Amino acid sequence: MVAVALAAAFGSTETLSHLADTVLWRYTMTTISLMVLVAIGTAVIGTGTAWLVTMTRFPGVRIFEVSLTLPFAFPAYVMGYAYTDFLDHPGAVQTALRSITGWGPRDYWFPEIRSVEGAAFMLILVLYPYVYLLARAAFMQESATANLAARTMGRGPWAAFRQISLPMARPAIAGGVLLAVMETIADFGTVSYFGIQTFATGIYTSWFSLADRGGAAQLALCLLGFALFLAVLEQVQRGAARNYGAGKRFERLPPVVLTGWRRWGAVAFCGFPVVFGFLLPLVVLFQMGLGSEQDLLSDRYLGFIRNSIVLAGVAAFATVTAAVLIASYRRLSPGRMAAASAYIARIGYAVPGGVIAVGLLVPFAALDNWIDARAEAWFGISTGLIFTGTITVLVMAYMVRFMAAALNTYDAGLSTVNPNMDAVARTLGESPVGMLRRVHLPILRPSLYTALLIVFVDVMKELPATLIMRPFNFDTLAVQAHRLAADERLAGAAVPSLVIVAVGLLPVILLCRALARRATHARLAVVQ
Repeated sequence: MVAVALAAAFGSTETLSHLADTVLWRYTMTTISLMVLVAIGTAVIGTGTAWLVTMTRFPGVRIFEVSLTLPFAFPAYVMGYAYTDFLDHPGAVQTALRSITGWGPRDYWFPEIRSVEGAAFMLILVLYPYVYLLARAAFMQESATANLAARTMGRGPWAAFRQISLPMARPAIAGGVLLAVMETIADFGTVSYFGIQTFATGIYTSWFSLADRGGAAQLALCLLGFALFLAVLEQVQRGAARNYGAGKRFERLPPVVLTGWRRWGAVAFCGFPVVFGFLLPLVVLFQMGLGSEQDLLSDRYLGFIRNSIVLAGVAAFATVTAAVLIASYRRLSPGRMAAASAYIARIGYAVPGGVIAVGLLVPFAALDNWIDARAEAWFGISTGLIFTGTITVLVMAYMVRFMAAALNTYDAGLSTVNPNMDAVARTLGESPVGMLRRVHLPILRPSLYTALLIVFVDVMKELPATLIMRPFNFDTLAVQAHRLAADERLAGAAVPSLVIVAVGLLPVILLCRALARRATHARLAVVQ
């Protein structure tokens, strides 16, 4: 963040002035429009589905409890590839429409998928699970006392939801919406493919098309301001959530059995995001992949897969190792420094990949130039680029971006370890490193594996930082999918996209299993 601020302050304002006169206002309004649309869409779908599967009973509710998380496996840009092929003029929908009606290309109006609204729809479909998961957890922890009091005062189930359940779950819902909005401003692949001009695409254009590092840093600073503002809001909502306790007496509210049109309305409402956010794009991508000329077993594609796995594996190991050290430091040496280190490490989840790329490339490029100048002056040799354009700096970018995911996952497991175990280990003469190796790590092995898997999948899907910072001639599946889609070779882009989705399903399956266990325990508690 310091590097971005310094590069923005000392860079030329010529590009920024030109952008201010031409497209800067468009960048701002488009970014804000996407944020508002995604916030409303994720709030409505995520909250509504969470309340229905938690507080009511209707056909297929147990299936929807877990299937509503499946769209998490899709990157938004992959969803965009699938829907463009499906809804564009030569796609299946418009072709069938012209075949049935006999209309020509100019005889009818059809919504344009490559638009702000279309990009928002893609982002809503893949980001609403943030709200769904947090809202569902809040509804499951909600005591029946307040709802029963409302029912005795003549309020029906829907009125009790509006006046009791929704206000009590508001901090969790707001936290999920803010997470979705932060992902929205960080998105590059979807808006770039749809031809939508946002701050994320402006950074890439300034850096590569206009070759203006200062202009890119100035745009990155604007986007960073957006991100940090949202991060502060998310922290405030997380703190406010502590004020909404369930009370000393905790009883689960018996679910409402829906009948008549309401039950089928609930099925349609919950089925909409599952069908359009997972099943339909999966089928479309599979059909596109079958008709493409891409050979997944060719040496070229095996190279893409190998590069992706190497990057994701190294980044996951480095990120989780750092998360373990930070969490252990805060637990064994509590204080302001430890708390500040954990807080700063978490900020990266709010910073878009393009901003991180600028913030790392600027200082490392300066360092490379300084080393090269000194070597030329002292020894008469040129060292070239030592750090810039290497896997090392790219892994650093991944660590900054995904440290929060690893730290939150490991912290959740560490919080279940009784501090008395630490005290016992220390009285037996164990050092802090020995206690970490012999006590914490064996107990927290499931949390470690989960953190590794989450970061691995996030790195596989990450596009903007990879696109800007990857070494020369070192492409990944995400970069290959973006390149083919940018060339309008959507059938070819389906092949690497399917591999990314398949890898993304791994943590979603683990999440579904955890949700199923939690739901089973909740039902047993109601029965008891």
